[in-house]
Amino acid sequence: MIHFVGAGCGAPDLITVRGMNLLQQADVIIYAGSLVNPQLLAYAKAECDIHNSAYMTLEDVLSVMEAAERNHKTTVRLHTGDPSLYGAIREQMDALDKRGIAYDICPGVSSFCGAAAALRAEYTLPDVSQTVIITRMAGRTPVPEREDIEYLAAHGATMVIFLSTGMLKELSVKLIAGGYAPDSPAAIVYKASWEDEKVCRCTVAALAETAVQNGITKTALICVGGFLRNEYTLSRLYDKTFETEFRNVN
Repeated sequence: MIHFVGAGCGAPDLITVRGMNLLQQADVIIYAGSLVNPQLLAYAKAECDIHNSAYMTLEDVLSVMEAAERNHKTTVRLHTGDPSLYGAIREQMDALDKRGIAYDICPGVSSFCGAAAALRAEYTLPDVSQTVIITRMAGRTPVPEREDIEYLAAHGATMVIFLSTGMLKELSVKLIAGGYAPDSPAAIVYKASWEDEKVCRCTVAALAETAVQNGITKTALICVGGFLRNEYTLSRLYDKTFETEFRNVN
């Protein structure tokens, strides 16, 4: 069996209990070494065979998985955050399907959740935004034209932008062209939940300058939107005049 496991956003105790148990049971671990906190490998048993996929191709990863299956071993494929976001797991699962190898997925705490915690923020505030757009800038890997940052920014929703720290000047231009005012609030969250986490609040126009001032070149999320301000409407869920299935208004 192959277990795709979300490592969480960084801190080793933010992996799920299920994910921790799978790591402890694994005979083979293939982990995304460029982003996964290596402290998580402390959960592995001493005789576990550990591979860093930062140095591997897809074919290399599949070869290790196939060898483990032939030897009736349990493999954990450890991905950063939650595997469903920028985890490149679909291509691995399709290849395993073709080979008749069983697998399952253990979700994890995504870094966009870790970023909100670091900011002490709520992405979805009444009368501010009820939508979170998770996206990235086009780089060496393109994005569909209809998902260009400029088009997505036109919604005025909360935006969490992955994999774009090296393109912040262009990002600012696109956000402003899409409708965000230059002084709209933004934040750069570097390595959310890690020991060296850093939170830098700024404006959309100042993203690139802020990153340079703080020495941030990668491994950060960009958060944009009115949720970073202090103005919002209180939720009706706990309003004494709002009746629910569980609470009557007298």
